[in-house]
Amino acid sequence: MTEDVPEREARAFELPDGDTIFITQRDGVFYAYKNLCPHLQVELEFLENQFLDQDQEYIECSTHGALFQVDTGECVAGPCSGEFLQKRAIEVHSDGGIYLR
Repeated sequence: MTEDVPEREARAFELPDGDTIFITQRDGVFYAYKNLCPHLQVELEFLENQFLDQDQEYIECSTHGALFQVDTGECVAGPCSGEFLQKRAIEVHSDGGIYLR
């Protein structure tokens, strides 16, 4: 549900296949990514649901500090610069539900 993902925060969700994704919100738009750093193939957060940097501007990998754009998933700083997080297609319905496509 949209109310589960406040502005400039992120929440992790486990999928039936065992993968984990996270959803974040920026300026009323929701973005979903697989919880996997393209550099070391490790999960991104250092604490539960802590995917964003201290200023909540970028998605941050806790393992090596890589920073990713929220809207595109592109790494803009760190050892995987120029690589991308795996974006997941979602639909936000008028009832507040967020669904994978």
